[in-house]
Amino acid sequence: MKDELHEEYPNGHDSTDLKLPLYLDGDTNNVLRGTDYGSRWKLFLLGLSTTFLTYLYLTSISNFTLYNLTEESVDLSGWVKPHNPAFLIKAKHGAVAAENKRCSDTGINIMKEGGNAVDAAVGAAFCTGVVNMFSSGIGGGGFMTVRVPPPTPGGSSEVYTIDFRETAPVLANTSMFVNNPLASKYGGLSIGVPGEVRGLEEAHRRWGKLPWKRLLEPSIVLARGWEVDRELGKRITWFPSLMLDNPDWQAVFAPKGVFLQEGEIIRRENLSRSLAAIANDGSEAFYNGPIADSLVRKVQSTGGILSHADLRNYTVKVSRALEGTYFGKKVYTSHAPTSGPVLLHMLNLLEGFDVKERTGLFTHRVVETLKFGFAARTKICDPLFNNNTARIAMISTKEFADLIRKNITNDRTHPPEYYNPEYDVVVDHGTSHTSVIDKDGMAVALTSTVNLIFGSQVLDPETGIILNDEMDDFSTPGVPNGFGLWPSPYNYPEPGKRPLSSTAPTIIERDDGSFFLAIGGSGGSRIFGAILQVLLNLDLGLDISQAIEYGRLHDQLYPLDVDADDNYPPKLIDALRQRGHNVTVLDVNRVAAVVQAVLQYNGDIFAASDSRKNGIAAGY
Repeated sequence: MKDELHEEYPNGHDSTDLKLPLYLDGDTNNVLRGTDYGSRWKLFLLGLSTTFLTYLYLTSISNFTLYNLTEESVDLSGWVKPHNPAFLIKAKHGAVAAENKRCSDTGINIMKEGGNAVDAAVGAAFCTGVVNMFSSGIGGGGFMTVRVPPPTPGGSSEVYTIDFRETAPVLANTSMFVNNPLASKYGGLSIGVPGEVRGLEEAHRRWGKLPWKRLLEPSIVLARGWEVDRELGKRITWFPSLMLDNPDWQAVFAPKGVFLQEGEIIRRENLSRSLAAIANDGSEAFYNGPIADSLVRKVQSTGGILSHADLRNYTVKVSRALEGTYFGKKVYTSHAPTSGPVLLHMLNLLEGFDVKERTGLFTHRVVETLKFGFAARTKICDPLFNNNTARIAMISTKEFADLIRKNITNDRTHPPEYYNPEYDVVVDHGTSHTSVIDKDGMAVALTSTVNLIFGSQVLDPETGIILNDEMDDFSTPGVPNGFGLWPSPYNYPEPGKRPLSSTAPTIIERDDGSFFLAIGGSGGSRIFGAILQVLLNLDLGLDISQAIEYGRLHDQLYPLDVDADDNYPPKLIDALRQRGHNVTVLDVNRVAAVVQAVLQYNGDIFAASDSRKNGIAAGY
């Protein structure tokens, strides 16, 4: 089938290609590049207002100079919908890309005091749990990939993963949500055993440099009071009954009986005290003693089964990272139950194609790769609870990709059964991600979560801790979906089991072993597909901020449609429709996938946090 887009746009770009993001140096001092919004007059007005607003914001951080907001600095054609402001950070010594600028700055300050990438990631993660508590926090868990640089030049690095995913309590069973599916999402029964504190402590114990207490100090202070950010101010209003009628939540988010607004002071003083106890006594302060007593009491009073033994016996898993290659680069990612194996599978599939031009055929192949990726994901679970680990190990191999690639047709897409999913597709939620690189080449990709927005909607008022609803990431036995696929028994809840996750914190090295990229994302089942598309955008010549800001596609087999960001090139969307894809165009700023990444090139470090969640990276 002749690809008309290939003929019309031989370089893979059309008039709707991405605006160039604002470009800042590592200290957020120099804006080097403007934003494209469709015409000179619109650019002038928007540039003027953006300049003024950016001035008000950045002068609270440091002095800065504005450069080159000119026609020559941007492509002025065809941009339709403005993004949130997007920033590319350039640095020499280190960078942190968190989803909240306060937390990026926290990590940088730690590195400036002599801390390394692990120290910075730990500090940034605690910070994110304070200010973006709707995504993550010490009541949740996650995964971390850590690159330990070679001790001598020319040596080999070591890359590890730390699994601090929440586990099912010891009283969990496979049928616990059959009669009440909503209990897996909200309330005490939805709460898994939190792993974040023990996971961050283990990373620090192995590789950290600064004292543990120093890493928590900024978050302890911050939790006593800070100004509500735009993202938090928006999300509070989505839960009026929770925030206005539940006294545990109202005391924090609507203390005067109305929602806190952006710019007003929010206080989490009880959380600050909990963090101070953890700073002084380590993870034992969380898993034993008064904090544990309070958490168990609150969970059980809201219908849950968390016990003191669950907290006391929680352990993290540390292992060498799952390894693969992509066009000569070394890819290190997380093992099952994450979707790291699926990310490698999709990269392996696309490695067999020409990834040089953004054509209609290329775009179709990306969507087909996503569909085969989701089919492979239905085979993944906690390997400790499955007697066929070879099934999981096969997914990330080149040989498996070679077999699957033959089924990618160039002229059409297919119904879900063509991709051979074994079971129904599990949809997970939420999450935050932080990527870090330091001056010595140590790098961290850290993804943590409380799952749904505001987790289980259980907030323990004594400790200030918001608890996860990670039990919802398990499958529940029951009836097949509308297409005849049953829930996966691989992923049924069992005592001590870790549920399937879409996360894939990833570190990539060049073929000579030097650091290239640390990347990861949030956004539930969209995470690994978003990471894949950012990597492809880098292959197509975009810088890391452009690669993150570019529109994305998502197809997870069920439901039967592709959703596309509304800044995705319309001609490429048309090319998908011509091949039978049912495409729905959605607001790019809806709650979807969010990616943070740091990249090193020619001795410079570049970092970007996704504007979809109003993130800003930092560097020095």
